Amino acid sequence: MANVTEENTSKRIKTRNWDIHYHEAGAGHPLVLVHGGGPGASSWSNYNPNIAALARKYRVLAIDLPGWGKSQAVTYDKRDNSGVLAEFLEALGIERAAFVGNSMGGSSCIRLAYERPELVSHLITMGSSAGVPGIFDPAGLSEGVKALEAAYFNPSIETMRKFVEGMAFDTRHVTDELLAERVKATLARPDHIEGWKSGHGKPMVKLDPLRVASIAAPTLLMHGRDDRTVHFNSALTLGRAIANSRVYIVNRCGHWVQLEHTDEFNRVIDSFIEGNPVAASVKQAA
Repeated sequence: MANVTEENTSKRIKTRNWDIHYHEAGAGHPLVLVHGGGPGASSWSNYNPNIAALARKYRVLAIDLPGWGKSQAVTYDKRDNSGVLAEFLEALGIERAAFVGNSMGGSSCIRLAYERPELVSHLITMGSSAGVPGIFDPAGLSEGVKALEAAYFNPSIETMRKFVEGMAFDTRHVTDELLAERVKATLARPDHIEGWKSGHGKPMVKLDPLRVASIAAPTLLMHGRDDRTVHFNSALTLGRAIANSRVYIVNRCGHWVQLEHTDEFNRVIDSFIEGNPVAASVKQAA
């Protein structure tokens, strides 16, 4: 397939309520990639090593949620990530898709899977919260969340370095180029910073544990063993709640499975979807 770049995959779409930026590549069963909630985060920054590989078999749609990337700004009281994902499919004319979400993105996909189960063929999360306190959760904020907050309140190379190093097990992934890109992306959208601040101290995405247990879609719960932002016990908690689920723990890995273990991540995603065939036909827009 043609070379996949940030520029040649970039698209915009108006849904019923939102102005959304996203990246699209490939053809096949729709696969929606949903990023986390860190400063400077976007679908491209979270998934650029994965898009080309997954697009060999799937129609990859990497979305910037409102408040991040190049999508519209939003305040906390108006944020509705799962509703955005539902409208996104509707606007594209897609009846059903596999959803992959990292951290906040994973929680957003979990909500979609119990609010609009007919839209979700497969649910895959990485580093997602279970929505309830775990016995291994630290008292107060985790190391990673503290670093995330500092990078939002004072975006700089220094605060971003501490944040990104807290996300990764192997700090070789923390390059000067990556830090500069994340700081630039954060400072470029002061409206996004203010939108995030409007929800400071509140959960990124609220989950209803009783409704989590109703999820029927085949579910893969990936988590880094060395995640310092969300303890891997969250994946075990979700695995106990969701009947049709698998938990996949990756040693020597922090909060970003897709970036630290890219080839394994791509291979496991494909294997999981292939091993759980889509039961119904999926309508796709041209």
